[in-house]
Amino acid sequence: MMQTHGTHPLKSRIGDFIAGLKALEKDPITTAQVSEFLAQLHLSSDAFAPYLLWNVERYARNLIYRDQFFEVIALCWLPGQRTPIHSHNGQLGWMTVVQGELACRNYRFVRPMVRASGAVSDRQEMGAGRAVEVELLSSASCQADGGVAVVDRRRTTHQIENLEKSRHGSVSLHVYSKPIDSCVLFDETSRCCKRHHLEYYSANGVILKKSPQAVEYLAETAA
Repeated sequence: MMQTHGTHPLKSRIGDFIAGLKALEKDPITTAQVSEFLAQLHLSSDAFAPYLLWNVERYARNLIYRDQFFEVIALCWLPGQRTPIHSHNGQLGWMTVVQGELACRNYRFVRPMVRASGAVSDRQEMGAGRAVEVELLSSASCQADGGVAVVDRRRTTHQIENLEKSRHGSVSLHVYSKPIDSCVLFDETSRCCKRHHLEYYSANGVILKKSPQAVEYLAETAA
């Protein structure tokens, strides 16, 4: 019998989802296998309800499951919230939108011009980090239609933004292999790439660092 995380229907559905991912660990993990697995799920945001926590300060990274091969995160987006332009360290990643609509933009980093003298440009002299420019390659709308967006080792630099105006917000499910603890992000102010340590807003449905704004918002949505 398949072991789940509990007898509650919502938790059982999450348990089945995690069990399905773990079954893929028996063989080499491929982009196609995980994409097919996610495309067949058709899970709604209700299935992830215990893990959907929101933060008014920035989009919320809510950890659902993690082992040495997979990391599963529910991202909750209020209107206007977005990621910086960032890389995925060459790891594989899959995203499906389960509520709302997100803008997904793919970029590439471009090295800045160097003066004829061979000296670095002014932008390269700005503080810590490596100065670069970014070039937009493509942009698409990702909706809750069962589609799966893939970040592979050839296209690893992107940005996600919630353009939806609904107070209900947007929810996306992300699967990474292997887990990603840091990434390289593009700072739009300094025009530099910097290494950034990633943090979870919650784990297993428990907020790790509460703020007055987050508590206030949770109270309002629960009312």
